Amino acid sequence: MSQPNRRDLEPLQTNNTATFLVGIALWAVALVVLLIVQPDPEHRWWIWTCVVGIGGGVFGLWYSRRFDRSQPRPPATPQPPLRDSPPDQPRDHTQTEDPQPSPPRKGTR
Repeated sequence: MSQPNRRDLEPLQTNNTATFLVGIALWAVALVVLLIVQPDPEHRWWIWTCVVGIGGGVFGLWYSRRFDRSQPRPPATPQPPLRDSPPDQPRDHTQTEDPQPSPPRKGTR
């Protein structure tokens, strides 16, 4: 039994800058807390873990922005034509339109 063909999904658009900034901020908070608390000498490596986390986040932020700049931008979506104007002639914006339509005439539908 064969599976029906499924079309490929588009990649999910994410905000990588915000993700890296939140991660850097959390590592920085953990570092400040550890510098205030002063862990035992056998747990000093926790401080260096926070420093490396901040450094990794800064590198990830730099790399993500560099990667985003290297990607081609999607084409701009075309603007829909203005109503009541022929497609080959520009619309005259100096004319004002009635906000309310005129009442229908008698004898017409």
